[in-house]
Amino acid sequence: MKLLISRFIAILILVFPGLIAMKGFLMMKDDIFDYISMHGDDAVVPDFAWLHFGGGFLLFAAGMTFLGGWILARDRKRNYVGPRFKEKQKAKQAAAQDTIS
Repeated sequence: MKLLISRFIAILILVFPGLIAMKGFLMMKDDIFDYISMHGDDAVVPDFAWLHFGGGFLLFAAGMTFLGGWILARDRKRNYVGPRFKEKQKAKQAAAQDTIS
């Protein structure tokens, strides 16, 4: 039962940033669509909702950054990453131990 609850909490931790990123993407998409659709109406002067678009961009960037960081940390732990993405501190510590020995 304890394993089931911990896995459920882990799924929630991943779903919440995904929903935030999705909401940000939809906000940006809606702003672009509204701006383009205003050009077809002669009674309205088209203006872009920069504040709403910026908020959507921040939500999208925050959600995707969290998910990307989680994936990178998981892949580092399982040693799936290439040498470019390996942690720098471990390489420096190993080099220092080799020179001491």
